[in-house]
Amino acid sequence: MNEKFFSLPEEKKTAIINAGYRVFSQNSYKKSPMSEIAAEAGISKSLLFHYFKNKKELYLFLLTNAAETTYQYLYQFQCNESEDIFEIMHRGLKAKLAMMRKYPDITAFAIKGYYETDPEVSDDIQKMIGRIASFEANEKFFKIDPEKFIPGLDLKMMYTDMYLASEGYLWEKFQQGRMNIDEMEKDFTKMIDFWKNIYLKKAFL
Repeated sequence: MNEKFFSLPEEKKTAIINAGYRVFSQNSYKKSPMSEIAAEAGISKSLLFHYFKNKKELYLFLLTNAAETTYQYLYQFQCNESEDIFEIMHRGLKAKLAMMRKYPDITAFAIKGYYETDPEVSDDIQKMIGRIASFEANEKFFKIDPEKFIPGLDLKMMYTDMYLASEGYLWEKFQQGRMNIDEMEKDFTKMIDFWKNIYLKKAFL
C-alpha cells in the first residue's frame, strides 16, 4: 500500500474507506470492481490504484481496518470496564452504533466478508478473523456473578444464546438491506431488557 494514503485529509480517507465498505458489502469480492469503488469515493480509478496496488490489497486493508476500528470504539466506550454482562452489551451496542454513524457499511462489510469464499482472499480472511466470539474468548472482559442469575442457569449457554441471537438479528437486517441505526438501537435495547427479565433474579432487575 502506498503510504501517501495515510497522509490524505481525514475526510478523503474516510470517503475511500466507506466506498470500499459499501461496494464490497453489496457484491461478492469477485464482482466488486475497483472502478465502482473509485466512483463511489469521488476519485479516479488510477488514483485508487495509486493508493492500493490491487483489489486484494484494498480488501485486506479494509478488513484489518474494520477490526481495528471496532476495538477502538469498544475501548472508547469502556466496554471492558464493567463486570455486568448486560452493561457490557449495552456499551457494546453504543460503540457499534457510533462506529456505524461514521462508517455506515462497516458491519455489513464484516458480515459479508465472514462468508466470502473467493480463493484469492479466503485464506487471508480466515487468518484475520482470529478468535470467534465465545464465552471463553470474552471472559477477560467481564466476571459474571452467578448469584445475580436464576438458579441452575448455564451461564455459558446464556451467553452463547445472546451472542447468536445478536448475530442472527444483524444477518437478517443485512439480508433485508435494512441496516437502520436508530431502528437497531431500539431493537437491541429491547433485546437486552428481555434477556435481563429472563435471566436475572428479580432482586437484580
